[in-house]
Amino acid sequence: MHYRLSADPDLPHYIAVEAHLTAIQQQSEVELQLPAWRPGRYELQQFAKNIQRFDVVDGTGQKLPFRKLTKDRWVVQTNGAEELIIRYNYYAILLVPNLLNAGSSFISDTLLYVNPVNLCVYAEGRIDEACTLELAIPDGWMVACGLEKIDAKTLRAADFYELVDCPLIAAPSIQHIDYAINGVSFHVWIHGGWRTNGEPTFDADRIRNDFFQFSQKQLELYGEFPEQDYHFLTLILPVPYYHGVEHRNSTVLVLGPNDEGEGLYVDLLGVSSHELFHAWNIIRIRPVELLPYDFTKENYFQTCFVAEGVTTYYGDLMLRQSGVFNDEAYLKELQVLFKRHFENNGRAFQSLVESSWDLWLDGYEKGVPDRKVSVYHKGAIAALILDLHIRRLSDHARSLDDVMKRMWQRFGKPFVGYTLEDYRAITEEVAGEPLDWYYELCIFGNQSLEEKLNDYLAWVGLEIVYETPSADSAGGIRLLELDDLAAAQQRAHWFGGTLTERPHDGLVPKEKLGKDVVAK
Repeated sequence: MHYRLSADPDLPHYIAVEAHLTAIQQQSEVELQLPAWRPGRYELQQFAKNIQRFDVVDGTGQKLPFRKLTKDRWVVQTNGAEELIIRYNYYAILLVPNLLNAGSSFISDTLLYVNPVNLCVYAEGRIDEACTLELAIPDGWMVACGLEKIDAKTLRAADFYELVDCPLIAAPSIQHIDYAINGVSFHVWIHGGWRTNGEPTFDADRIRNDFFQFSQKQLELYGEFPEQDYHFLTLILPVPYYHGVEHRNSTVLVLGPNDEGEGLYVDLLGVSSHELFHAWNIIRIRPVELLPYDFTKENYFQTCFVAEGVTTYYGDLMLRQSGVFNDEAYLKELQVLFKRHFENNGRAFQSLVESSWDLWLDGYEKGVPDRKVSVYHKGAIAALILDLHIRRLSDHARSLDDVMKRMWQRFGKPFVGYTLEDYRAITEEVAGEPLDWYYELCIFGNQSLEEKLNDYLAWVGLEIVYETPSADSAGGIRLLELDDLAAAQQRAHWFGGTLTERPHDGLVPKEKLGKDVVAK
């Protein structure tokens, strides 16, 4: 299939799509499918609702009859044609409710931002064939994308799965920062967010240094990188926003506002580290239920607490262990995590496996009170408890790192898919003991984790408390430091070193840890 994307000549905010399907052999009918959801967000998004018009002709331009089979599937009568040209348009406007995110598409005079999964159809039975994507953009525009470039305006994908997992940004000017680690090329692409004097919002040398550090730390954990290159595609908006989506060898990050200063940079670091960790965990270390993706319907699975919870835990921890964050910065992020879980759904009815399954139902909506938990927030807390448990058992000789390394070697690198039972077996293997208590409480149960969490936090010199609101404080969950030197030493090991190796960090004063943190 060859796709060509251009601005609709008649309507603003629409992307015109022309898809050429060739080598049709002795078929009276061809079925075309538009994905109903996208990787990285496990809910039906019904992209077909954004298509305004749809038409099909043969290679000579003669119209061919077609009809809809489902909301996003068409059957075309070929009438003996060996080539089909499918023409349709897709509404692609970013700044409207529910469409402003890292999984959307957008077109204007100065930006083409495309998630191909939104608007590229595929032919049934030919999803594994190579694809090309041509962009009708002005000469001189920069194109940021993880796909192979045939020329300045044409990209190639090995199959439809790769095509729809490689978003792109094209614009007259994009800030580009690159670095390399062990032969792997990393690229940070930033569109928007320019200062009034024309200077970029982010300092290139600072980004290169900090991104190098956390990227190197993640590569050290796994020992290798799944791809030869990686792209951070970043859109900076003038309005408050914080969103990222993982892809095969890239991520899309949407952040704002562009005048937030240091807070915006901390957001960039946090979401970038999180999404890079996904390059192993979910892109390659993938639940067996998602191999391969079925874009026509829900792909139910129980282990999103591994895919998202473990990744959420490691995203910030890698920033601390790499030295990008100091103690204060990391513990502030931990407090945000604890506040989000315990103040919002700490006593919800569902377990992590139930909420993983129900992502397809209402996982990204607030939902009814006390029904579900966040696989991101509770999943990260469950990962933290497991990590500290394994570290306490082995005096830091083993950790959750060893779990993820074995998951990579057994399931991610061979790309065979894992089950919940596989993950449990590896965690117990690394722990060296059964973990019935852990799975009954943290994974299959719906009891509060506060007591168990404080048990493990005390081992590293920390404690969460709940304070009632007062004139001086909004109250809620606060993370405090305990006056315990031995526990502080354990915390330093958890953070990747010892107290004597980190004299510049020191301990975080209680008043800094205890101040209220507003969730992004």
